[in-house]
Amino acid sequence: MLSWDEFTKPEDQAAPLQAALPVNTPDSHSDASVSQARAVSADDSAAVARAKAALNELDIQEGLDDLEGAGARVRVDEKRMINCRADLNQLVPFKYDWAWQKYLDGCANHWMPQEVNMTADIALWKSADGLSEDERRIVKRNLGFFSTADSLVANNLVLAVYRLITNPECRQYILRQAFEEAIHTHAYQYCIESLGMDEGEIFNMYHEIPSVAKKASWGLKYTRSISDPTFQTGTPETDRQFLKNLIAYYCVLEGIFFYCGFTQILSMGRRNKMTGTAEQFQYILRDESMHLNFGIDMINQIKIENPHLWDAAMKDEATQMILQGTQLEIEYARDTMPRGVLGMNAAMMEDYLKFIANRRLTQIGLKEEYPGTTNPFPWMSEIMDLKKEKNFFETRVIEYQTGGALSWD
Repeated sequence: MLSWDEFTKPEDQAAPLQAALPVNTPDSHSDASVSQARAVSADDSAAVARAKAALNELDIQEGLDDLEGAGARVRVDEKRMINCRADLNQLVPFKYDWAWQKYLDGCANHWMPQEVNMTADIALWKSADGLSEDERRIVKRNLGFFSTADSLVANNLVLAVYRLITNPECRQYILRQAFEEAIHTHAYQYCIESLGMDEGEIFNMYHEIPSVAKKASWGLKYTRSISDPTFQTGTPETDRQFLKNLIAYYCVLEGIFFYCGFTQILSMGRRNKMTGTAEQFQYILRDESMHLNFGIDMINQIKIENPHLWDAAMKDEATQMILQGTQLEIEYARDTMPRGVLGMNAAMMEDYLKFIANRRLTQIGLKEEYPGTTNPFPWMSEIMDLKKEKNFFETRVIEYQTGGALSWD
């Protein structure tokens, strides 16, 4: 029988605690074992021998220098949204619990496009009198814009935002968001392929259709400079550029540019048309709502930590960005809805977009520019509820967790 006493040494013979040892304390047994593993043997091929020789020349200090702050434990008060010198690779302790919670919520909302049945959509789309020309125009325009827009957002996240945000828990959510953007692009492709659309026509709309091209071009101008691998924050000028990028992508591209199209497609679903496509758009809207909330929290935290950036000039520029985005989306609405359709028209959509613009302005601490505007589509608020389904497609209230767990009865 094993006895605990066998594993207990007298106090004067006890080995010192490992935690008390310096980080770089040599271990002769370990060093000898490592050296033996590194030695070139007769069985090694020429390539293996070269690999071992190359590692003998490796300067590990160069790598350690890149791990900023790796020599000490990170304290919560050292963590910052941008320009932080704490170790990016140490996830905990959290400073922004909201960022971690959004990551967990995003994981809980996981879904995949193939889970959605597109059979009814295919039959309706192929039917000569299934949809009006105005309805077909709406489906094509929105698939054309969104298939590009989510790629633009993903590129911005991967090439710029992730690199420049210096908080690990926010980075964790950004990784999840980037994956969700890939799912969204997949979903649009899945719809386009299922319906047998001309892929060249749909995927090139951002080159060929002015109302689509203008929105894409507006977003791209805010990422050109910060996507440069040599771009770094750390000065008032570069910090302002980065903050403008976040406002452009979260408050405008995801916070305004998506809303006309989502409303149009979801209105079709409420009328039992293109229900598979509408279901995909519903899931995407859920994700985008969370992206938007995360982005606004991040923008506001940067403002708190860098109050010098949020001066009168920056406030005016942020206001102008949101108003310009609103105007572009109003023009897009008129292009996609030259006549009334699906119980809505361009004038109603304009009111809705102004209502949305007021929300974006106030969410980042700016004043409303369209006072008195109300929401003509209150059902959109129900669809964006992240917790439950509420009478969508005549369904019962159900919990939203994963696409595979949904029941559309």
